[in-house]
Amino acid sequence: MTTDRLFAGKVAVVTGGANGIGRACAVAYARQGADVAVFDREADALAETIGLVRAEGVRALPVVGDMTKLDEVTAAFARTRAELGPVDILLNNIGQTARENYSEFYRARPETLQFVIGVSLMTTLMCSRQVVEEMRERRSGKIVSISSDSAINGDIGTVDYAAAKSGVLGFTRALARELGPFKINVNAVCPGPTNTRAMQRIPRDAYERARNAIPLGELCEPEDIANAVVFLSSDKARCITGQTLMVNGGRVFY
Repeated sequence: MTTDRLFAGKVAVVTGGANGIGRACAVAYARQGADVAVFDREADALAETIGLVRAEGVRALPVVGDMTKLDEVTAAFARTRAELGPVDILLNNIGQTARENYSEFYRARPETLQFVIGVSLMTTLMCSRQVVEEMRERRSGKIVSISSDSAINGDIGTVDYAAAKSGVLGFTRALARELGPFKINVNAVCPGPTNTRAMQRIPRDAYERARNAIPLGELCEPEDIANAVVFLSSDKARCITGQTLMVNGGRVFY
């Protein structure tokens, strides 16, 4: 491994890294020299991601688990420390909409609201809680969380998701103030419509509406989000903290 890569000698954790944006970010970290632990529930897709990470010549640790469960979160980070070392970079990527239970708010079921808030906000808090103490002690670290431009735009039918992802932004700002004195950077990235598995599964007319709402005229690719994440995770962004970076082809300005 060459030492001129951005993250040579560092350990990165990517949550929800089996597919899409998470996979692209895990590979991007590896390409820049980081050893990478990838957490996800989907074992087969996770194995594919780990293969791509290892192909970059770094160590890779697959952890199959449900990050909405505190005991599994705690075990995942304990295993990462034991096998790779202390965490230098955390990417909070887990999150999803209500998908097939999508509805306008007046029809939303309480269990759907609780699920979306849990998976799209609480996982970010619980995973971050696992690394902040050691980062404070070392006086270094990077935490990047994936939010969504829906948090700013307020898309119809995504009240639960918008609320959760807005919570990620508030969390980012408050934690950045707490951890700034310890030289720890905390930032968020807000993707817009991105060419992932979830986007490919929506009805074609909805896909076209999403694409037509983007001034640049095309969906982002997962690698576009990964480029922003890598920058915010690096020392090139050492004076950037508490910020929200929109990566959405101009769909929403902020």
